[in-house]
Amino acid sequence: MKRVVAAMMMLMVALPSLVQSQTQAVIEDCACESQVLPDTLAVVNGVKISARDIERATGESVRSLQKEVTDARKRELDLLINSKLLAIEAQKRGVTTVKLLEQEVVAKIKPPTQAEAQTFYDQNKARIKGDFNSVKDDILKYLMEERQRLEAKKFADGLRTASNTIVKVSQAMPPRNDSDRTQVFATVNGVNITSGDVEDSLKALIFEVQEQVYNLRKKELDLTVNDTLLTQEAQKRKITTNALLDAEVKPKPVTEEQARAFYEQNKERISGDFAQTKDSIISYLQQIELRMAERTFVEKLRASASIQVFLKLPESPVFSISTKDQPSLGSENAAVTIVAFTDYQCPSCASIHPSLERLVKENAGKVRLVTRDFPLSQHAEAFKAAEAAEAAREQGKYWEYIHLLMQNQSALGVEKLKTYASELGLDCALFDAALDSGKFAEMVQRDVDEGTKLGLKGTPSLFINGRRINANSYEELKASVDAALKSPTSAGR
Repeated sequence: MKRVVAAMMMLMVALPSLVQSQTQAVIEDCACESQVLPDTLAVVNGVKISARDIERATGESVRSLQKEVTDARKRELDLLINSKLLAIEAQKRGVTTVKLLEQEVVAKIKPPTQAEAQTFYDQNKARIKGDFNSVKDDILKYLMEERQRLEAKKFADGLRTASNTIVKVSQAMPPRNDSDRTQVFATVNGVNITSGDVEDSLKALIFEVQEQVYNLRKKELDLTVNDTLLTQEAQKRKITTNALLDAEVKPKPVTEEQARAFYEQNKERISGDFAQTKDSIISYLQQIELRMAERTFVEKLRASASIQVFLKLPESPVFSISTKDQPSLGSENAAVTIVAFTDYQCPSCASIHPSLERLVKENAGKVRLVTRDFPLSQHAEAFKAAEAAEAAREQGKYWEYIHLLMQNQSALGVEKLKTYASELGLDCALFDAALDSGKFAEMVQRDVDEGTKLGLKGTPSLFINGRRINANSYEELKASVDAALKSPTSAGR
């Protein structure tokens, strides 16, 4: 039932789309641009590249991404209302929200049959791509989600009827200023839900969209810069750009031995034997060599050019992340707090962790590290490993224990988890009882739920003083920590 609350609450107000929509949505302002896009995005040897120059290639994709925020804002008020009602009802019954949804939604749903899937297909096949067998699983999933949605909405409607819920706006609109954030959109048993509450709930999604939009624009801008440099160099030599590329781009020829090596490394994914596929493989590898040679030439042009770029990377908002009752290293009064959401079966987490501890030691009293759990669904043993880490923390050996987990990521079965506890001299009876009973499962799930609300997709996910950062090495981490230490906010803490 991991992440069931977020999924069920979404189902209460959202209908997944299996068939293709035939209506064109009206584009609305998402109020999610991270910056006022400058008219000039770059200057290459004095030649300006404007926002309009990349709009044709990026505009539709950008609008599609930003529409995700617009659509989410329309749903978010209902989600917040339902979440509050669910929490109130769970508290009244003395159970968790997960347990409540299991009892009132999941347990009441009958899985759809293949015959029902066939009927749905027959009724909608004009709008569904593929034959029945190719889409059967998708249809069954869709029908199940629809039943969950209807049952969840029925339950939510019942909670609303029994509560004192007043909705004061027909649709949540983005605030224009700080004053607008105080506008009350709804009250639930006397508790206000404001515009600011809605925007705070959307903060992770908005930042994710901002990053995706930036990456789209940056990729197209880089291509435009490259094209501009090639055009300028061709004009300087008084030849065409094609002639320039023919003269300067000399890809290495691909040998039959290279093609055979590629075939041997990938033959499980290739249809046919080497003799049948040799020419296609050589052509494919030759295209890679050509792109590499082109990239090398363009990088040479870039190195000698005057290039100014005015497109700015979006800055992460400050997220409110609880550090209460979490494993931590360093002073609680440190100016900089690093929060690391981790998965003990994740190689990248194991790789970055020594750098995190190193920074705490190098900045004694100034930097604190707090870890949170975010076991990924594809790592079957990660959730139980996180429970085991909490069981070790109960006995004061958390950091020593997670070092063993990260050193033995291919051996995290329950018996191995118990063996590591024994190696550290823990009280095995106490540890085993905690692990077998799932004593700390809810604590781990709490971290997973918060990580999901923060929009996390993978691990490690790192935050410095509440701001999301992307760092894959000690040097990148140190640069982010140093910047945070120098910021006025940190100095004033």
